[in-house]
Amino acid sequence: MKTVLTYGTFDLFHIGHLNLLKRARELGDKLIVAVSTDEFNATKGKTTLMPFEHRVELVRSVRFVDEVIAESNWEQKISDVQQHKVDVFVMGSDWQGKFDFLKPYCDVVYLPRTDNVSSTELKKAIQVFMQLKRDFLD
Repeated sequence: MKTVLTYGTFDLFHIGHLNLLKRARELGDKLIVAVSTDEFNATKGKTTLMPFEHRVELVRSVRFVDEVIAESNWEQKISDVQQHKVDVFVMGSDWQGKFDFLKPYCDVVYLPRTDNVSSTELKKAIQVFMQLKRDFLD
């Protein structure tokens, strides 16, 4: 049995997230997804629109996902790989090279991102829309 592990915030769950999870699952028999906690995101200067519990439930409901764990710090990756007997660590290609330190413990794969979709861009579009709405109503 081959175990795959990936990490993410998964805010504003979109087709890019779904594609990543599907392709990650295709690399093994079991997919574990670590979802970043709100507290950990705050240390990264990130604010999510959806709370941790909601993001976990969304990810857990995806049929490709077998288990969801919390990501609470940068340093936990080696211990997660060892504890869960991970064979393949997967991240999006925007993280290329950043997790090569895991290569002594498991295979590391960087999957291509889905073109033209990202949570960051969705958040920017929502902010623009909300500003236009405020301007229009004032």
